[in-house]
Amino acid sequence: MIVRKEFEERSNEELLEEYSRTKDQRLKQEIVLRYIYLIKSIAIQFRGVYSNFAQVEDIVNESVVALMKAVDKYDPNMNTKFETFVSKRLKGLIIDITRKQDWVPRTIRKELKDIDEATKTLYEKLGRFPTDQETAEYLNISLDKYLKIAGKSNVYNLVSLDSFLTEQSGERSEKNLISKEQLPEEQVENQEMRKVLKEGLLSLKKNEQLVLSLYYRKELTMREIAEVMKLSKPRISQIHANAIRKLRIYMEKNYSMEGIHNVSGIL
Repeated sequence: MIVRKEFEERSNEELLEEYSRTKDQRLKQEIVLRYIYLIKSIAIQFRGVYSNFAQVEDIVNESVVALMKAVDKYDPNMNTKFETFVSKRLKGLIIDITRKQDWVPRTIRKELKDIDEATKTLYEKLGRFPTDQETAEYLNISLDKYLKIAGKSNVYNLVSLDSFLTEQSGERSEKNLISKEQLPEEQVENQEMRKVLKEGLLSLKKNEQLVLSLYYRKELTMREIAEVMKLSKPRISQIHANAIRKLRIYMEKNYSMEGIHNVSGIL
């Protein structure tokens, strides 16, 4: 961490508090320098999200601007650490950049859309989410092929779910992003939306709930989860992708800001 001599005795919290009062640009520069490590860490962590269209350096450059804005907007009196505040903003930036790109090949996009439609149709018919085998049979493809397609959809499903939450809340919120600090329902301020998200999580299979819990709450990597559950890493990725897809479909079916005052029992 870079620390200039005149500030070396000052903690990050002290600098943030003083900057909120004085707006001294020297303090801002020092704060940004101290948190460059966080930018690089998040850029590397989310490399799989943007690797098809951007380099780590590109994301770092974009994130520096976001970090500077976060320093200006941060209020030390809020009940949130600066690291958490800025981390969610940086992750939100990456998701926003990804959403604007045509990053999914057309053939894969069609396959993922077919899986979505099959899942929705079977959900309506069965009153529950279909199994992998049931979905594969509905699509008239082998289970192996279905699982391979599902394994490609992690980023697609994350971005799609984030887009839905953002659209329903009416604006980008740093709490909307699926991030590795909390499970989805813990990141949404809207109580009705949180309630439906929680119900959606409970509708998932036990192994899907476990993967989400280990990944978002315990912050394990896919490889570590694979070791815990004694499954392959690709299989864990498939389970994660299916869980996020089902959660998004559940939200699309059961939650709408437009119907929030008219739907009882669910909201």
